[in-house]
Amino acid sequence: MEATATDITKDTAQAKSAARAMAAAPTAVKNSALESIARGLRESVEAILEANAADLADERARSLSKALTDRLTLTPERVEAMANGVLEVASLGDPVGEVLETSTLDNGLQLNKIRVPLGVVAVVYEARPNVTIDCAALTIKSGNSILLKGSSYAERTNSALAGVVREGLVEAGLPEDAVVISVGGGRESIAELATQDGVVDLLIPRGGEGLKKTLEEVATVPVIFAAAGICHVYVHSDADLEMARAVAYNSKVQRPGVCNAAETLLVDSEVAAAFLPPALTELAAGGVELVGDEATRENAGGTEVGVATAEDWDTEYLDLKLAVRVVDGLEEAIEHINRHGSGHSDAIITENSQAAEIFVQGVDSAAVYVNASTRFTDGFEYGMGAEIGVSTQKLHARGPVGLRELTTTKYVVRGDGQVRG
Repeated sequence: MEATATDITKDTAQAKSAARAMAAAPTAVKNSALESIARGLRESVEAILEANAADLADERARSLSKALTDRLTLTPERVEAMANGVLEVASLGDPVGEVLETSTLDNGLQLNKIRVPLGVVAVVYEARPNVTIDCAALTIKSGNSILLKGSSYAERTNSALAGVVREGLVEAGLPEDAVVISVGGGRESIAELATQDGVVDLLIPRGGEGLKKTLEEVATVPVIFAAAGICHVYVHSDADLEMARAVAYNSKVQRPGVCNAAETLLVDSEVAAAFLPPALTELAAGGVELVGDEATRENAGGTEVGVATAEDWDTEYLDLKLAVRVVDGLEEAIEHINRHGSGHSDAIITENSQAAEIFVQGVDSAAVYVNASTRFTDGFEYGMGAEIGVSTQKLHARGPVGLRELTTTKYVVRGDGQVRG
């Protein structure tokens, strides 16, 4: 099915028209739609990969970094992972209608606070086609409708995926406009989307700091920023150094072009001489470009480490590059993270439970890890089926945005004729 023509007002109105039906849809019907979507993905693999190959061959994709090209590229395995993710969402409990609080007032009124869908969610995102499916699945299960606006260089892929989703909705008897994809229009259309008051109930941008700043200047609808991931791994003086090497390597190398990949490695001065030579050798062998402070370079052994600039501590590389700094103790590590981090995901490697607790309490991030890779900050890994983004702010959601984060609350009050005196 072809993507909706670019007209933000029309696109959002279509999503709005579907929102009421989605809010009232029974769980079984929503699950049926998700099962149809998963089946459609598996049956449409060849068509999806053909559309993806066309996007990759387009001149618009030629200037992409290796990280963004990796995000854009689909394989049969990645499509299968999408289908499995959709089924995982279907298996989760339905948050809609969940009773959060109940009480009887002195006047006999029955007061219930329940979860209800937000309404219309809009997501602006870059080169990851799996976002199309993840976001659609989550909004369907949580009873919302969604407008998806992906990058121009993923236009064919996103349209093919959205077509599968819309067909699945129709098969289940739900409105196809519960998922609308908007193409083209550039930054002007994003600014227009961000001002659809009374139509768009929540906008989630998944992109770099440039997109965030653009929206901060113009948005009049509520926004949750799934913004940069300047993530840290701190090797404490009481760390198991073999564990620390494994965690640091995985956090950086396993998939460097994603927001939960580590961008800075902090090493306690007490273990720098023992930890850095083998760790940096391993990272360099994995293709990582290293930059560091003077103490790091002095303890690098034979590994080449460039000079880190002040800018490096505030940079999300999204690539095989890592900044390394030696710090004098736990407090300096925490101070560095809170000053230079983006509030996304940060880890401490230590065998000292007291140090771990101080780190957990002191680091102001959405996800804080003890002896584990930052790469786990992910809705699927957290048992949420998928995520619509990772929020680095504090209201109304923080961390992976899943089903419950796509709901709000409503008070339902039942009486038998009470009037207020």
